[in-house]
Amino acid sequence: MTTTTPACGWDQAVFRCGRCGTEFTATTEADYLEVVGVHGDAHAVWDRLNAIERDGIASILRTILSAPELAAELLALADRQPAGGEDR
Repeated sequence: MTTTTPACGWDQAVFRCGRCGTEFTATTEADYLEVVGVHGDAHAVWDRLNAIERDGIASILRTILSAPELAAELLALADRQPAGGEDR
């Protein structure tokens, strides 16, 4: 009789943020590390914004993330602008 033994290693892990309660389940160690890093970075940026900036960035992200073509065009436009963002 032959039995197969599952490979030892990563199965899955759940990340639970102690600050906001967000939960993510990752199936690889690399995905887990990425989720934890990105979520931590998001908290760091959010913490530096005031209430008006938070409302503004949330509105902008909702608009841009709902239209990937718009995001690409805005980045292209930004790349074509001279240093300092002045229009010519």
